Amino acid sequence: MADVPTPFVAPEGSYSFLEEHKPHLVTVSAVNAALYPTRISSITIRFQTKAASGVAPGLTALLGGVKDARAKEKEKEREREREKEAAGLASGKEKERDGRESVSSSENGLDDRELGDLTTLATATQETAVNTPAVDSSVNIPGPPHFAPTTLFPPPVTSNRRRSQTSRKMQSIRTTSSSFVTRLQTMEGLSKALGNQSGEATYLFYNASKSFIWTQIGQKGKEPLAKVTFSAFPTCHDVNKVTATADHLDVVIGFSTGDIIWFDPITSRYARVNKQPTNSGTTANVSYIACTSIRWVPSSVNLFVAGYADGTMVVFDRDREDGHFAPKEPHGPEIQPSPTPSPGLTTKFATAALSAAQSAVIYSEWDPLSTMFVTPNSLGHGGNEKALKNPVSHWKVSKKKIVDFVFSPDVRYVAVVSEDGCLRVIDALHERLIDTYSSYFGYLTTVAWSPDGRFILTGGQDDLITIFSPSEQRVIARCQGHSSFVSSVAFDPLHCDGRTYRFGSVGEDNKLLLWDFSAGALHRPKLNSAFLNRASISSTISLGLRRRNEPSTLNLPIDGVPNMTYHPAPSRQDVSVLQPIQATSIDGDILTRIEFTSTAVLTSTRAGLLRVWSRPSTARQGRDVTVTGQ
Repeated sequence: MADVPTPFVAPEGSYSFLEEHKPHLVTVSAVNAALYPTRISSITIRFQTKAASGVAPGLTALLGGVKDARAKEKEKEREREREKEAAGLASGKEKERDGRESVSSSENGLDDRELGDLTTLATATQETAVNTPAVDSSVNIPGPPHFAPTTLFPPPVTSNRRRSQTSRKMQSIRTTSSSFVTRLQTMEGLSKALGNQSGEATYLFYNASKSFIWTQIGQKGKEPLAKVTFSAFPTCHDVNKVTATADHLDVVIGFSTGDIIWFDPITSRYARVNKQPTNSGTTANVSYIACTSIRWVPSSVNLFVAGYADGTMVVFDRDREDGHFAPKEPHGPEIQPSPTPSPGLTTKFATAALSAAQSAVIYSEWDPLSTMFVTPNSLGHGGNEKALKNPVSHWKVSKKKIVDFVFSPDVRYVAVVSEDGCLRVIDALHERLIDTYSSYFGYLTTVAWSPDGRFILTGGQDDLITIFSPSEQRVIARCQGHSSFVSSVAFDPLHCDGRTYRFGSVGEDNKLLLWDFSAGALHRPKLNSAFLNRASISSTISLGLRRRNEPSTLNLPIDGVPNMTYHPAPSRQDVSVLQPIQATSIDGDILTRIEFTSTAVLTSTRAGLLRVWSRPSTARQGRDVTVTGQ
C-alpha cells in the first residue's frame, strides 16, 4: 500500500487502519464509476470451533470409556424421544377431550418458514402488549409510536401439501449458458478455506464496474474469494441476515438494466428475478429501468424490495416465478361530475352527452407529495400457491429516481429518499404514504434509521445531514461539517443506547466524520414553539399546513390544494445545529459509502477501493453478535 491512511481518534479510543481491498484485475472508468458507484454489503458469521484432530487417545479411550460414553448419550437421546412421544400423546388426548382437533403446520397450509415467521411475530406482539400501557386513542401522546399487530404481506393460503423450502429453482453459475453471466472467478482452494473457517468471519460484498466481488476482512492475500462478471452493471445489493449460515448466503443484486439476481456465493447458484417483461409500452416497465436500491425485508426469508430510476418501488418474493404484470398509470382521486342541469333547460342531445360524460371515470392529477399510487398484483396475493407470481406489489412513490431507502427496525415503515428532494415515510403494512419532508436544498442522496426507530438521518446536495423525529413529524437538528455533497450516513449500533447516538458520514469532500448527539437535548426546539405537540407517526394528518408560509426550496404544494402530509424545510433559526466530534480527510477517489460492523468501520470509493479501520479494543469487549449486516 502506497499511502496508508492515518488513524482517527474518537472519545472511546483510536481507530487504526487495518487493510484495504481493491478490485482485482478490474478496470473502472471514471464515467462508469460516477454512474454506478461502489456500494458495500457486509455480514458477520460465527463459525463453530473445530475439534482438534490427531490427538492421542487418553487412558479412558484405551479402556473403552469412549464407547461407554457414546452408549450413555444414545440412551439419553432415546429417553428424550420417549418423553416427547408421551407429551404429544397426552396433548392429543387433552385436545380430544376439549372437542378440538390437532392440526400440523402442513395441514394448515403453512410451511416451516411461514410458521416460524408467524410465531416470531406473535411473540413480539405479546411482548409489546405486555410492556405497553393502555393508551387513550383520543389523546395525542408524543414519543415512540404504538403499532398494530399485523404482518407485512402475510403468507398466502396454500394447499394441504407441504411445499419445499424454495419453489424457485436455482442454477449453477459455473455451468450456466446465460449471456447475462460472463465469467466466474474463485480463489484457489475456496471450498477448503471455507471449511476451515472458525470463530467470526466478516464477509464483504461490493460492486466495481460490471463485477460483483466477495471478499473477507483479515483475508490473507489480495485475491478475493470470488468475483462474478456480468454483461450489465451491478448497481446495488443486500445480504439476508435472517437466512445467513456458515454454508448458505442469500444475496440480491440489482442491475442497470432493471434485472435482479438472487445469488448464493457459497454454493455458486443463482436465479434471475424480474426477467419477465411488463408491457413495453408503459413508462412503468421496470424491466428496462435501472434498479437503484435493493433491500431484503428485515425478518423475512423471502421478501425483498427494489427501487427504480422512474420513482417506483417493487416488492418481490424470491420463491415466485415472474408473471406478466402491467402497473396502472398513477392518478389522483376521482373527480365528481357536475350536477345535472334542470330537465327543462336541456335538449335530448345535451342530456345524452351529459350522461355519457358522467359514465366516464375522470381522475385528478396524481400528487406524489401527498400520496403514493399502489398497484397490487392480482396474482401476487392469496389464491393457489402455484398461481402466485412476481411482483407482489408495485408502488409509484415519486416522479423522480429512488436514490435510497431503509426499513424501520420494526419493519412497519420505510424511509425513502429520491431526486425530487424529499424524504418520504411510508406505512409498509398498509401501503400508504404517511409523511413527506422537503430537503433544505437539492436532492437527498442517503438515508439511515436509528436502531431503536426514533430517528431518521438524511444527507444530500445541501452538504447537510438532517436528523428527523418521525414520531414527532419534525426536523430536530441539522449537522454541519461537510463542504460538499454527503454520500452516505450510517448509525453505529455499538454506540446507540437510547440516550446518546453515534453515526458516521462520508462525502464528496473526502471527509469521514463521526457525530454524537443526545436525544434529550435535541428534543428541545431552538426557537420556534410551533414544533411542540406534534402528532404521532400513525396519524394521517400532517402538520405541514401550519407552516405553509415558511420558505422551502423544493416541491411547494399546489396553491389552494390542501396537503395533509407535506412538511416544508424549516428555516435555519428554527433548528439546532450539530458539529462533528471527529473529522478525517482521506486522500484518493471520492468516498461513496460508510458501514459499521462489530469490529470495524468500512469506507468505499467510487472506483471500488474498500478501506477498513479496526475499532478500539475497548469498544469490542462484551459483544455477542452472531450475524450482522447492512
